[in-house]
Amino acid sequence: MSKKMKSNLLLLLTAFIWGTAFVAQKSGMDYIEPFTYGGIRTLIGGLFLIPVIKFLDGRKPEKEKERMAARSDEQKAAENKLLLIGGICCGLALFVASTLQQFGVSYTTAGKAGFITTLYVVIVPIFSIFLRKKVQPKMWFCVMLGALGMYMLCMKEATFNLQYGDFLVLLCAGAFAVHILVIDYFSPKVDSVRLSCIQFLVAGSLGIICMFIFETPVIANILACWFPILYAGVLSSGVAYTLQVVAQADADPTAASLILSLESVFAALSGIVLLGESLTVKELLGCVIIFAAIIIAQLPSKAEREAAKQ
Repeated sequence: MSKKMKSNLLLLLTAFIWGTAFVAQKSGMDYIEPFTYGGIRTLIGGLFLIPVIKFLDGRKPEKEKERMAARSDEQKAAENKLLLIGGICCGLALFVASTLQQFGVSYTTAGKAGFITTLYVVIVPIFSIFLRKKVQPKMWFCVMLGALGMYMLCMKEATFNLQYGDFLVLLCAGAFAVHILVIDYFSPKVDSVRLSCIQFLVAGSLGIICMFIFETPVIANILACWFPILYAGVLSSGVAYTLQVVAQADADPTAASLILSLESVFAALSGIVLLGESLTVKELLGCVIIFAAIIIAQLPSKAEREAAKQ
């Protein structure tokens, strides 16, 4: 089996884990409250990445290890400061996004939450305008297509009233778009896995603080919710992220983004199979339209294809 094929299979597994994690989030609400679930699962994800960092450090080439060791104390201090600042900023954005998603999942289906969340792919380029980045013309088409899909998926009858849970998840998609832009700024400058670990620890800590302020955690209920918490914490946050980092080293970026977008499809299918959720014809059509917008948004332009050949 070629390296590219192995990478694509790992990315497919990553999308599957992320998609099915919506079921874990939905099931977790049967036992505990949103801040409790989100705080514990995110904190577990950060703790899980600590041994992963040690493992990945051991796999680094000798030249890379020598270069890291040769850095001056000033360079190390500056890099550690930037890593900490980046981790805190990413953690704040992740906390807002994941909290909105967790509350939203409480009021809507796992399948709908999966498709709406994935709209961040379309939202990111729009937010990039404020950073003075060029936006491809096709993105405006994708925005209109995504809006149409949102209407088909979320609007009841002939009304323009967005359902409460769907609205929270839409806000979550916007927050994840901000999160991606923050990561895009910091990740080229620091170790990406360490950045992710810190952001999970920050987001998890904020969730735990909010848990004690706004909720009444019960140990018995938390223990009863152990499987959904560990699935989302260890597999979704820790394992899936590591698989993504390892797989994308040998994968085509466009193919990788397309495979990962299958997260929304897996979310819908797992919600139907595991939770007995269902979609009307209108909602199903909305899912198809949103998925089409996501795919078109990630397809490379002619200029990008030509640049890739050079």
